[in-house]
Amino acid sequence: MARTRGTPDGTEGTGSLEGKVALVAGATRGAGRGIAVELGARGATVYVTGRSTRGRRSEYDRPETIEETAELVTAAGGRGIAVVVDHLVPAQVEELVRRIDAEQGRLDVLVNDIWGGELLFEWDSTVWEHDLDKGLRLLRLAVETHAVTSHYALPLLLRGPDGGGLVVEMTDGTAEYNASRYRVSFFYDIAKSAVLRMAFALGHELGPRGATAVALTPGWLRSEMMLDAFGVTEDRWRDALEKVPHFAISETPSYVGRAVAALAADPEVSRFNGRSLSSGQLARVYGFTDLDGSRPDAWRYMVEVQDPGLPADTTGYR
Repeated sequence: MARTRGTPDGTEGTGSLEGKVALVAGATRGAGRGIAVELGARGATVYVTGRSTRGRRSEYDRPETIEETAELVTAAGGRGIAVVVDHLVPAQVEELVRRIDAEQGRLDVLVNDIWGGELLFEWDSTVWEHDLDKGLRLLRLAVETHAVTSHYALPLLLRGPDGGGLVVEMTDGTAEYNASRYRVSFFYDIAKSAVLRMAFALGHELGPRGATAVALTPGWLRSEMMLDAFGVTEDRWRDALEKVPHFAISETPSYVGRAVAALAADPEVSRFNGRSLSSGQLARVYGFTDLDGSRPDAWRYMVEVQDPGLPADTTGYR
């Protein structure tokens, strides 16, 4: 069932994105899909890109497709447009931006969510032990794709008739959290830190030109792959708590999607330029909730409860 435009999170009648055009690069599943749908729920036209289609799967070999994401955007109240793009191929990205320009004449929001590294990183593996080819491909997928996409898309975003375009660099972990913590392995750590720095650098380049760049991280995401890993579905995700109690702080992809939608609809979003943000942090700023009405703050929970080794207790963090 389609939701009323402009009211995806209970903030009635506010934050419409009617007439706005967004590109969510890497929207086949997970956070990218959640973001695309929530932008659509506020009325935006959303171009969604990925490599998995109904006719051909990527190396992930998963059932989610880019066409499904576009259909979900439209069902939510926006207009979803699926485009098959490998963001490691500059010519494909250039053609994508030319198409958006020809069809819309503007780009208001760019979300760089390309990742593709779940099958490539090795937990707690040193740089000399980690498979080198996999590590280098991870860096290309997580970093090079974002740079290629920004290179071609930002001139169109800066040309927008309303000015004040928004770029969201999606990563894992806030700048504060990652600065003092080793994240998974050498290649993973470098990839996520690089994306945080990208947002900082873009903030310096875009700010004086009227646009805004931020880095954004979800918390513990109940993505399709994460649910499969725990052997649960979204309807019964709490069954996983018996084995992993801290999973109680997890959130749906819609939560970070609502964070992006709120940023995109904020006329004063420039106050966040160059900063690292989280879904839980922005929920407190804008007042949106996750699908169940809660406001999980995963990164504060990890610092204060999970990392110190305390028993799971999300009281006060949801």
